[in-house]
Amino acid sequence: MFLAKMNYLEVEEYLKKSDTIVIPVGSLENHGKHMPLGTDTMIPDKIAELLDEKSDLLIAPTINYGATDDLVGFPGTISLGTEGLISLLRTICDQFYRYGFRHFMILNGHGGNSAAIQAVAMHMYRKGAYMANLNWWLMAGQINPEWAGGHGGAEETAGVMAVDPSLIKYEYIDLPEAIRNDISDEIPSGAWTSVIFKGVSIQIPREIKDITDNGWLAHGFKNDAPTKAKPEWGTEMLNSVADLIVEFGEAFGKAELPERVE
Repeated sequence: MFLAKMNYLEVEEYLKKSDTIVIPVGSLENHGKHMPLGTDTMIPDKIAELLDEKSDLLIAPTINYGATDDLVGFPGTISLGTEGLISLLRTICDQFYRYGFRHFMILNGHGGNSAAIQAVAMHMYRKGAYMANLNWWLMAGQINPEWAGGHGGAEETAGVMAVDPSLIKYEYIDLPEAIRNDISDEIPSGAWTSVIFKGVSIQIPREIKDITDNGWLAHGFKNDAPTKAKPEWGTEMLNSVADLIVEFGEAFGKAELPERVE
């Protein structure tokens, strides 16, 4: 059930039987030349559609912007920053809490959102509620390790193909990551914004555009080149994630709430 399509009387009826709500959170950011900026929103939206078909979970409108500071610089990428997302998500959840919602399920499409979600989850916990962060791409890779992937790689490319194959720019799909050693050749680039020094991974936060002018980064995952993606894979993957979320939602909704701290 989509909250935006309901009136308040229907919400009151829903709350008589359930206090669980799903909140999709996405991002608007570069995913390489072959992928749309809205990848991290479109995939959760597709999963939300599947949840609507498979369950009676209440689904809130999607938060379309996220915390993606490291991808700013690629035109079209817009970041709220972690503090901005915390403020927005906390305000939304506090108002849902006022109406009686206590089991919050964040359907997350972007890893950079996790710090904000964790902060809001702790805030809600201290009010006597639970918040689960459902990172769809991590769930998919745990359901089937063959699906695991990185930013703009085969996993996400397959997910977008399941939404609409025409969104993929196939003329760019076989471009390399083209990773640069932007710090120095003695300190080569590693996964995402890490570097490698004497075999040890060290984080040096910086903008991705200084590491690659393409913007898809999956070198931390084997066999995750975008060219391997297929629509059938994406459809099976997103359905499997939706099925697991439905089952989790049933169990989560029955969980006894924590004692109120604040």
